[in-house]
Amino acid sequence: MKVKTLMLGAAAAFAMAPAAMAERGSDGHVNIIYWQAPSILNPYLSSGTKDIESSSLVIEPLARFAPDGALVPYLAEEIPTVANGGVSEDLTSITWKLKEGLKWSDGTDVTARDVQFTAEYCMHPEGGCAQFAKFEGVDTVEVIDDLTVKVNFSEPKPNPYSAFMGGQSPIIQAAQFADCLGAKAPECTSANFMPIGTGPFKVDEFKPNDVISMSANPNYRDPAKPAFATLTFKGGGDATAAGRAVLETGEFDYAWNLQLAPDVLAKMAEGGKGKTVAAFGSLVERLEMNMTDPSPDLAPDVRATRKAPHPFLTDLNVRKALSMAIDRELLVEIGYGQAGRPTCNLVPGPAVYASDNTECFTQDIEGAKALLDEAGWVDSDGNGIRDKDGVELSILYQTSTNAVRQDFQALIKQWWSEIGVETELRNLNASVFFGGDPGSPDTFQKFYADVEMYANNFDGTDPQAYLAMYRCGNEPKPESQWQGENINRFCDPEYDKLVAELSKTSELEKRYELAKKMNEILTKETYTIVPLVDRGRVSAHSNTLGGVVLNTWDSELWNAADWYRIK
Repeated sequence: MKVKTLMLGAAAAFAMAPAAMAERGSDGHVNIIYWQAPSILNPYLSSGTKDIESSSLVIEPLARFAPDGALVPYLAEEIPTVANGGVSEDLTSITWKLKEGLKWSDGTDVTARDVQFTAEYCMHPEGGCAQFAKFEGVDTVEVIDDLTVKVNFSEPKPNPYSAFMGGQSPIIQAAQFADCLGAKAPECTSANFMPIGTGPFKVDEFKPNDVISMSANPNYRDPAKPAFATLTFKGGGDATAAGRAVLETGEFDYAWNLQLAPDVLAKMAEGGKGKTVAAFGSLVERLEMNMTDPSPDLAPDVRATRKAPHPFLTDLNVRKALSMAIDRELLVEIGYGQAGRPTCNLVPGPAVYASDNTECFTQDIEGAKALLDEAGWVDSDGNGIRDKDGVELSILYQTSTNAVRQDFQALIKQWWSEIGVETELRNLNASVFFGGDPGSPDTFQKFYADVEMYANNFDGTDPQAYLAMYRCGNEPKPESQWQGENINRFCDPEYDKLVAELSKTSELEKRYELAKKMNEILTKETYTIVPLVDRGRVSAHSNTLGGVVLNTWDSELWNAADWYRIK
């Protein structure tokens, strides 16, 4: 097995040289703005990007994915491989060695027990770990000694770099989370809001859905980093305000995910305070079709669960017709310009994993009408809405509040009306929609709507864990505190067989083939996921912030320890 690795010395090449010459805290304060406000600092209890990335400043994985997709050791001494003995020849285990002298921000030692505990935390049978797919195939995690941990797989695992890799799977402190296992996990407010970490910063104060105050971790492993003594992570507002705060006013140093029309960004850039950065990765704006009934008339333990199938979206013809009615080229034009591409794939990259599927690029209103006619969905009472057996094609379509997303909603509502589908639009505060609060009715995990739109991506360049999200049993549900990754409640035993086969396939060409097949089942054969736009990641930073390297394969804040002030 050949693994492309990037050792620590090479990883440093991604940072600008002045960062290495700075003294810890010598550059004062840095301001970050995410227009989706973090609601928790524990990525195991939220799959929202804003929660994962804000927490990445504090808690870290054993290794990360560099901007070119290569593996970079962080808490680990090196990347384990078959060649160096870290991965067993039969691919049934991977052994990680921690760097010596690592300290938590409270000054205590980081040990292999913390790594083992992290697995116990996410894999607890009574828990609802939002990143459970990262631990797919993990059998046991053994502590060999204080600095060595061995992950054993239930069968050969050709891609062992999932658990403890990337911003979605960091190491948490066993001592802090000891009483937070299983169903107790969401109750540990102190730990979830103020995790003790190994990252460049520590949390001083966290106001959920608002602002995080941080300061340099005094026990960070590099005594010269971070260059900034304090950090403010402001959340909320909208992408327009975030963009202006960096590009026009200079109030903030870094703005994430500027999901704005191209002409709007260009006008902002004329302010001269900052610059935009962009790169394509695996971020796809998509529609998720709810396979369960979200009706509020149902009992809480039935609503939006597999106990109650959706009254009309379980019909493949309806889902396909909804996809056929959409003009993806126009969505790209009005929403993203050069920072977007139409896509029919959930996995648009890397290219070797992307299906050669462009069928959805052509809008076909008449074809969609004909398909619904053939399936028996007709307007029987002349009210303009198709119906069948007393059920009308009336959709509640929700997404987060964002100018581009609301433009998309308006266009899609119009196209769907042309094929006889009624659509009610709902937009929700992004911090709530992408939050993990099990008590909120408005999270994307609960999915109390018929269709919802959002985007997410996967760590690294291998989509195995990402595709495994859609296996049966991985859906959010009451007994998992509404955590889970199978958002639309899709379930197909044949798909699950492919998940299992991919997890034990080492031959690369076969892996590519399996991943493409799984992608096509979700998007082309069942239309349970309707991809819209392959989104380039667009963010902005001030002209005085150095060391920024946009990374589409991990947290955007992956190298914040290397940031510095250009003087």
